[in-house]
Amino acid sequence: MSQAILEEDRGRTRILSINVPQRRNSVSLALREQLCAALVRAEQDANVRCVILTGVDGNFCAGGDITDMHVTDLAAGRERMRRSHRLIRQMVGMSKPLIAAVEGWAAGAGLSLAMACDTVVAGAGARFVASFGQVGLMADMGVLHTLTQRIGRGRARQVLLYGEKWDATQADKLGLIDHLVPVGQALEVALGRAQVLEKLAPLPLALTKAVLAEGLDAQLDRELELQSQLFLSRDHAEGKAAFLGKRPAEFTGA
Repeated sequence: MSQAILEEDRGRTRILSINVPQRRNSVSLALREQLCAALVRAEQDANVRCVILTGVDGNFCAGGDITDMHVTDLAAGRERMRRSHRLIRQMVGMSKPLIAAVEGWAAGAGLSLAMACDTVVAGAGARFVASFGQVGLMADMGVLHTLTQRIGRGRARQVLLYGEKWDATQADKLGLIDHLVPVGQALEVALGRAQVLEKLAPLPLALTKAVLAEGLDAQLDRELELQSQLFLSRDHAEGKAAFLGKRPAEFTGA
């Protein structure tokens, strides 16, 4: 897991790449903590003015690692959510601009990571989906806040409630992404946007981000309470079993 997050500097921009290609860059709890630590290092490095988050091997992030979800009691669920929330608070609240360079899937937790960034650049082959309901969970990692900020409450309902897939063109029209680019060009275009930010005064950027982050903490607190309970539901157990068994889930509302 030591190389699960790759770090590279290009000028005054740091590129962080999720590097779990065998799982399409799905994020375990340990990986989320590594990513958070890498973001903290970038924030504390005076030479870094901007951060790009991307994924290796043609995928941004296929979601949470289902094999890593082993919550057996309420306390464990709450602790899991607290640890995940450290990452989201860092992403949304950090003083330096954060750009997502998305190729391939941004699903579930991957959608949450993309929406926690200030700018989203996506290749034409990118696909987005709020797939949380497929495993009996509600959308989490701050996406109820960040997605609503980005596209408004009405459109966010359509993304979050139906769990349908959105291709890059659809996502562009919806407002999920800021720059739609040819396949394989997301990182290079993101680097171009980062060069613009590198030249701007950092303090106004930091203070603007701080104002835009207002309201996130209350949303995360509510999310912690509700998702911790859903981890213990029979529908979540059925969703995990169905996903791992590659079969349709049969939910009962319990």
